[in-house]
Formats: sequence, C-alpha cells, structure tokens
Amino acid sequence: MQSTDGPESRSRLGTMNTPTSLYEAVGGDATFSRIAAGFYEQVKEDDILGPMYPDDDWEGAENRLKWFLAQYWGGPATFNEQRGAPMLRRRHFEFPVDRTAAIRWLDMMKVSLDQIDDETIPPAYRHQIWEHMERVAAMLINRPDPGTPGAQAH
Repeated sequence: MQSTDGPESRSRLGTMNTPTSLYEAVGGDATFSRIAAGFYEQVKEDDILGPMYPDDDWEGAENRLKWFLAQYWGGPATFNEQRGAPMLRRRHFEFPVDRTAAIRWLDMMKVSLDQIDDETIPPAYRHQIWEHMERVAAMLINRPDPGTPGAQAH
C-alpha cells in the first residue's frame, strides 16, 4: 500500500485549494461586482451608451452584467435563473450598437478592468477576459456607423 504522506499525496492535497474556474481564480462575485460597478459608473455619464439604459434601472443593469460575467467565467448560474438563456445578440438588438458604440463600450470596460489590481486579476486571466470582451463587442454590432455607405437613419 502506498503511503499517503509522501510528496505525491501532498501534491494532490495542494491542488484541493486550486481554483477550478476563472471566476474563483479572480476572487469570484466581489471582482465581477467591481467590474460591473466600474463600468456602469462611466455609462451613466456617457453620451453614447447612457441613453440606451432606462434611468430607473441602473442597479438592475449592473446586476445583470455581473451575473452574466460571473456565470460565463464559471460562477453561479444566477443570470440563467433570473433572466433565462443569455442570447446576448438578441437581447441587445433593440439598441443602436454601431462600431462607435462598441469601441466606447470596450473603452469603458478597459477602464473598469484597469481599476482592479494584477494580484486580483493576474495578467493571464485579464488577457482572457479582455479577449472575451472584444469578441462580445464585435458580436453586438447591429448597425452600420452613420455615414457608412448603405447606412440608414433609424
């Protein structure tokens, strides 16, 4: 019978505290709350994104973003429980998301992420999160920029 107190055993036990998801690795709900709060703090004052949100539902918008990001990165399925399947493109289709709005969204998300130190979100995880943000921003574009050939006024 193999000993349970040798280096192999200690190594296995050491992995018991290893995070199983990016959500856990970056501090869970607290970190995703900070990302969402930092983002919406900017959106409230923004001339492009701000008007897309009802003035009486900032807290709801912030919660939905936090729930979505947490769930996407391996946290609780609160978004699905509260809202159903994410269907991001469909949920955002009523909003005029052109390239300019997508870039503004990314700029604000970058500021929000940059407010969180590298100890909380190590660079490798930050890179993964950022790549996801870039994909989402591109996916949500549903209108050409004004002045683009073929663009129509909405």
